[in-house]
Amino acid sequence: MAYRNFTTSADADGILLVTWNMPDRSMNVFTVEVMDELEQILQSAIADEAVKGVVVTSGKEGSFSGGADLKMLEGLLGQFQMMRAKDPEGAAQRLFDEASRMSRLYRRIETCGKPWVVAINGTCMGGAFELALAAHGRVAVDDESVKMGLPEVKVGIFPGAGGTQRVMRMTDAQGGLTMLLQGQALAPKKALAMKLIDKVVPRDSLVEAAKEMIRAGLDPKKPWDKDGFKAPAGKVYSPQGFQFWPAANAIYRRETFDNYPAARAILKVCYEGLQVPMDIGLRIEARHFANVLTTKEAAAMIRSLFVSMQDLNKGARRPAGVPKTALSTVGIIGAGFMGAGIAYVSAAAGLQVVLVDRDQESAEKGRAHSAKLMDGRIKKGRATAADKEALLARITVSDDYAALSGCDLVVEAVFEDRAVKTAAMEKAKAVLGPGTVFASNTSTLPISSLAPTWHAEEDFVGIHFFSPVDKMMLVEVIRGRNTGDKAVAVALDFIKAIRKTPIVVNDSRGFYANRCVTNYMLESHLMLTEGVAPAMVETVARMAGMPVGPLALNDEVAVDLAWKILQAAKKDLGDAAVDPRQEMLLKGMVIDRERLGRKNGKGFYDYPESGKKSLWKGISEIVGPAKPAEAFNVQELKNRLLAVQALEAARCVEEGVVTDVREADVGSILGFGFAPFTGGTLSYIDGMGAAAFVEMCDGLAASHGPRFSPPALLREMAEKGETFYGRFAPQASEKAAA
Repeated sequence: MAYRNFTTSADADGILLVTWNMPDRSMNVFTVEVMDELEQILQSAIADEAVKGVVVTSGKEGSFSGGADLKMLEGLLGQFQMMRAKDPEGAAQRLFDEASRMSRLYRRIETCGKPWVVAINGTCMGGAFELALAAHGRVAVDDESVKMGLPEVKVGIFPGAGGTQRVMRMTDAQGGLTMLLQGQALAPKKALAMKLIDKVVPRDSLVEAAKEMIRAGLDPKKPWDKDGFKAPAGKVYSPQGFQFWPAANAIYRRETFDNYPAARAILKVCYEGLQVPMDIGLRIEARHFANVLTTKEAAAMIRSLFVSMQDLNKGARRPAGVPKTALSTVGIIGAGFMGAGIAYVSAAAGLQVVLVDRDQESAEKGRAHSAKLMDGRIKKGRATAADKEALLARITVSDDYAALSGCDLVVEAVFEDRAVKTAAMEKAKAVLGPGTVFASNTSTLPISSLAPTWHAEEDFVGIHFFSPVDKMMLVEVIRGRNTGDKAVAVALDFIKAIRKTPIVVNDSRGFYANRCVTNYMLESHLMLTEGVAPAMVETVARMAGMPVGPLALNDEVAVDLAWKILQAAKKDLGDAAVDPRQEMLLKGMVIDRERLGRKNGKGFYDYPESGKKSLWKGISEIVGPAKPAEAFNVQELKNRLLAVQALEAARCVEEGVVTDVREADVGSILGFGFAPFTGGTLSYIDGMGAAAFVEMCDGLAASHGPRFSPPALLREMAEKGETFYGRFAPQASEKAAA
């Protein structure tokens, strides 16, 4: 039988080789059609007595499969929502049946009576790794770049095709549960050590090694389907279990504050599933999976962290009609922390880099940053000395701006000062001809105010990286008043080349991400002046879903930078633009005590040379003694920290700074960690409902001031019962571009 997504061939030993190679995809994914065909292959293999076993591999170079197509799940949820109003029981049953189809298929493979082996040649994630776990044998290529795992929790769901049940029956409880709750990606040797795969072999012997397992008499009956099976995780009701499971629950709550239904479900299905036979465990998993799919957290996270992010990464916001730029050489002005970081990610992507600074020594320090990062990768086994040398060879350093001649794009990353940036641009302008796209990596200065210095404003664009550049996945592209489509397109082509996620926003002071995050830090500063203890500020922020407390975040970006931004706003916009309470706090920190943040070892935290950081105990010297925790409403504090960010996002939409709701949400999560379980700043409002959000903000405004007053757009949406994704749905053309 001919298949669209698979090819099959049997050898003389009766081993059927099934090669998965979807014709219209760069990576194999599970769709309804793929599951239909895999089911047909299974039925055919069972019926054919000549088939002694099955090997499944991929025809895609370097990848096995990325797992299930989450757009398929999004469609399934949409059908459920439409059907639920008329037939709630029927809708629930259909959702359960459709959502558990893959699990039932894998169980049939597992119990078909003939051995199956999955030969993993590259990336193997989600439902694909669950297929491997259901097979009777697993062989992977011996290559650290090969990753496998069950990352579903990162997009608001959890492994629903038997992954939780099989992992906890194959490896120890702590390792298995940690992998599931963190969505860890495992290299082959780590997966082998955890006993989740059976062999690691050279690439050229992968399929043969898989076949040899079958020839050697691979048992087609799994251990848990035999009498007397004992899971490595041990019994739940045992001294070992009583030590592990209560502690696991405590750690889960400490890390998530119970904000993630999927993580909660993982704990439940693992705990419950280990007490029953496999078939019942799979049914428990399937019921919880269907339930989690219906939560607003899952819907929001799938939309933002998969669908929208995928659209943006594929160029949904790239100007149409502009030819793609094949970048080869990128110039970077400024070899400080940011410039050096941009140089590293560019060189790591295979681009040639010209790194220029005021003197050769400073430029060399910039390249040394890349050497240090590569040393870290080598130490962790993720790179070799040869990789390091090759990367460093791609970075040319100089104190002569003439070295920038011939660059496809030049990024300025000097000190955040208008005069310094203008001087650097003038030097670059003298050696770079008209038509060269020039980008400024500024975090607050309006692009339109810098652009006139360049040859032509249409070739000037903002590219705002986040710190540290090598770890932060978001890059903000800022379109100035006169920035042309070509400059935006070149910026997006560059961001795609370095494998980061872009958002495109229009010019304003602070652009989008920094406008939101500075409000987050401002609110924490005001809380301190109100007598909220620093530890309570940080804890409440994490309870609200923020991965990093605002005081710790302020230390990372530098406390003196916050002071400089405040002073710049005061100079440009007047005294009324800053809150005197915040100015008092930052002056006490920066000017009076030189507490500049992590960079000088003292900020809101103290950073000893050895040991963990700890909150600075002297904050009361500036703001006065803290009040008892009972003096504050925890829920109100949480609401304040999230609302100030979401309100600023709404203002950015109203002002036209953000023109695509996908970018507001994706940017807020990747750029400043806005509570991922909400789906982002605008999804947070949509999830609550505009009317409820406005009511909450009006209450906060009455207690804490006009910064919480909702903009006119939100009041109008509340009156009309509108949502951001309803009123500002991405245009069909933008979706098509993805």
